[in-house]
Amino acid sequence: MVDIAVDPATLFEHLDDQAKLSSHMMQSSAMMAGSSMKFTFDHDRGRMLGSRIGMHGKVLGLSLELSEIVTERDPPRRKAWETEGVPRLLVIGAYRMGFDIAPQGLGSRLTVFIDYDLPNWPWRLLGLIPGRAYARWCTRSMANDAAHTFAA
Repeated sequence: MVDIAVDPATLFEHLDDQAKLSSHMMQSSAMMAGSSMKFTFDHDRGRMLGSRIGMHGKVLGLSLELSEIVTERDPPRRKAWETEGVPRLLVIGAYRMGFDIAPQGLGSRLTVFIDYDLPNWPWRLLGLIPGRAYARWCTRSMANDAAHTFAA
């Protein structure tokens, strides 16, 4: 959760762009073992209910891939999306994530959330501890990136 000095409509418009929202996934990072993911978008680019987003890349030489669908979109308050099918990931499995925006004084309070399953075997044990750390990194990155974007 983070307070951001921008109105909910402006914040939602920024976060509704999945490329901006998930920019931490497109950059090499320690949490991604030095790798990054590439995105594919349908014609709505994740900005409509039912819109689809794909991600693929390699981490530690292993191919990762997933498909997401936007399941909730209530501007300027809430957006959620979830994986379709069985994602090919290492430390988390299928997930549902999104964000809530509430007016806070002259700005907004942003909460980014994720609910996830452990990955399938043989990676299930790997997800017990690193999965939680990865999920926390992902949600914090989204919230902190938005805060930095609108910092004075």
